[in-house]
Amino acid sequence: MANKGNKKRQQFSLEEKMKVVEAVDSGKRKGDVAKEFSITPSTLSTFLKDRAKFEEKVRGASVGPQRKRMRNALYDDIDKAVFAWFQEIHAKNILVTGSVIRKKALNLANMLGYDNFQASVGWLNRFRDRHGIALKAVCREDSDRLMNGLGIDKVNEWHAGEIIKLIADYSPDDIFNAHETGVFFQLLPQHTLAARGDHCRGGKKARQRLTALFCCNASGTEKMRPLIVGRSANPRCLKNVHSLPCDYRANQQAWMTQDLFNEWLMQVDARMKQAERRILLLIDNCSAHNMLPRLERIQVGYLPSKCTAVLQPLNLGIIHTTKVLYRSHLLKQILLKLNSSEDQEKVDIKQAIDMIAVAWWSVKQSTVVKCWQKAGIIPVELIDSDAEAAASEPDIAIEKLWHSVAIATCVPNEINFQDFVTADDDLIISQELLDTEVIQDMVAGESTDEAGSEDEGEASLPQQPKVTITEAISSAQKLRWFLSTCVGVPDAIFGQLNGIDEYLMRRVTQTLVDSKITEFLQTK
Repeated sequence: MANKGNKKRQQFSLEEKMKVVEAVDSGKRKGDVAKEFSITPSTLSTFLKDRAKFEEKVRGASVGPQRKRMRNALYDDIDKAVFAWFQEIHAKNILVTGSVIRKKALNLANMLGYDNFQASVGWLNRFRDRHGIALKAVCREDSDRLMNGLGIDKVNEWHAGEIIKLIADYSPDDIFNAHETGVFFQLLPQHTLAARGDHCRGGKKARQRLTALFCCNASGTEKMRPLIVGRSANPRCLKNVHSLPCDYRANQQAWMTQDLFNEWLMQVDARMKQAERRILLLIDNCSAHNMLPRLERIQVGYLPSKCTAVLQPLNLGIIHTTKVLYRSHLLKQILLKLNSSEDQEKVDIKQAIDMIAVAWWSVKQSTVVKCWQKAGIIPVELIDSDAEAAASEPDIAIEKLWHSVAIATCVPNEINFQDFVTADDDLIISQELLDTEVIQDMVAGESTDEAGSEDEGEASLPQQPKVTITEAISSAQKLRWFLSTCVGVPDAIFGQLNGIDEYLMRRVTQTLVDSKITEFLQTK
């Protein structure tokens, strides 16, 4: 009689297990799926029971999809620290050898307090298997060429090959670019010199900065709702605020992270799924973009490393135009304060979010189209060439505004409006891990609950009083009266004001109805 104990147990990789689960999800009968993959019904039940575990590991890239076991490493914290470092290096397209990984593992182990850890070849092989890493041998010349970038040749190669493949199945309406930028939202003109070149990696200055994620399509017909990342999780100015023109998130450094970017991606993917639409999203390979979740309706295309300055449409004038408009709103506020002899108060996060949103939605379609054409991603003939020409420089009205504020606030003569606009262009927008930061994350971890208290950084800002519906209606009436005394007001302005009146009246009506219902129920 054959010894059943000698029968070799069949093992399945995580990728194979996910295929089995997906087959069941597609509507196939479990019995048919078991026969198709040559597994027993009990094995299938185990896969379905454990699906959450291996889906989380594969989507989070904590293990490679070909790995057949989910056993943790003996030195789990060293393993996680090395993998976090590897992700950062991989995002920059820097090729590393096995010996480099082993040396880094020893350094991180020493920092974690492990004196007996040995980064052997066996450990390296197990590390590679756990995370699905393929190491390739490259000569020094190829490595230098890759690390230093390929310049104009790389741009031409990407245009000639990859871009044609990427956009072949998409119309300009369905090709998007997403990118982040840093904003010193409280920056005053007289402080422009002090802000220029500041990377703002953290500390007190992190309270004065925001990171904004913008996304738009190639035809300029669609701009997505901006995502704003700040430092304070519960700022006073956002209390009792239930609707914002931008999404707002917070972390300690006020910059983009993998978790925040992936959350945004999943929300966009869900909207595309609901609309039964597929899009192409072009992004760079910064550290926040290098480990993406599984997406159903979004195809992600990475722009070549070190070439985004000439290939990324948002970097070619769209974000700059948004900042021009944002800074012009700041100048108008400053001028109003100066004319009213009131103390000049700093802009709070709520005001900054409102002004960023207004600036973003005010960017003209022609500006967006022109920047996509400048990147060479969308041929000129694919876009309406009769679109209104976009202004690349601030108009005369903004220059006059800057001149007035500069004189009143004693801005040095060598500083101009463009300096004011670009003062925060060097801000870091995503995390670049140092070894010490990797260890700090392993030992203590970072919590958004600690990412700035509601009072931190805002002690000088007054709490905004709650505005009643009656006060809002009164303000709208005053605005209508003011406009009636002006000459040459466009009809569209009065149309927008009518829309505000209608919304306020609906709120009043609904409030009265709700109160009547409440009174009726209380009398029963």
